[in-house]
Amino acid sequence: MPRDPTPDSWTNRAVSRRTATRAISLGVVTALAGCLGGGESEPKPEPIDLSGGKEDDQGGMVIGVHAGPNGQIFYADNAPEDHDNPAWFHTLSMGLFPYYFEHKRQGWTATAIYVTDYSTVDYELRTEEGRTFISTHIGADTFGDAEKMTYVVDSDVHGGMGPDLIPFSNGDDASSFAEEHGGTTVSFDDITQEWLDGYLQR
Repeated sequence: MPRDPTPDSWTNRAVSRRTATRAISLGVVTALAGCLGGGESEPKPEPIDLSGGKEDDQGGMVIGVHAGPNGQIFYADNAPEDHDNPAWFHTLSMGLFPYYFEHKRQGWTATAIYVTDYSTVDYELRTEEGRTFISTHIGADTFGDAEKMTYVVDSDVHGGMGPDLIPFSNGDDASSFAEEHGGTTVSFDDITQEWLDGYLQR
């Protein structure tokens, strides 16, 4: 059972040692890239903190109030209607991915996609009215590259809007989570519009 089931406690929870290790690793990679040079492409934008009452660009819900993974998308030549990049979301299955596919069809080019990385945060589970929810995290250092994640789907653990995709940068973490809570794992490339439509109809 969780020690404190309130969303506020989730967002203020200290990040794990693995988060610090990840941040150091990213710094080393960035430094090496700068030394080696090569290419005229602009550096990939870094994830931002999603606190401050930001509202989901897909559904308008306040980020950080509800359970589950969050996400953000940076675009090359476009931006959300009401604010600068990135677009931000409080759910993946009903927020980030539907938005991503819709705007991809419109010709928008994503330069970076980030989602909550449950391999690097001290997440908690809580049970309410017979359903289990996973904690939410909104700090910039709680996000990882969405395209490199392994997602747990069809588990008995929910996000803020019900069934969601639970991302892990470590595939073993994802497999262990699925073994404990049910479900299977998929990669970013497995998640297509058709796949998502079927997932949400289950």
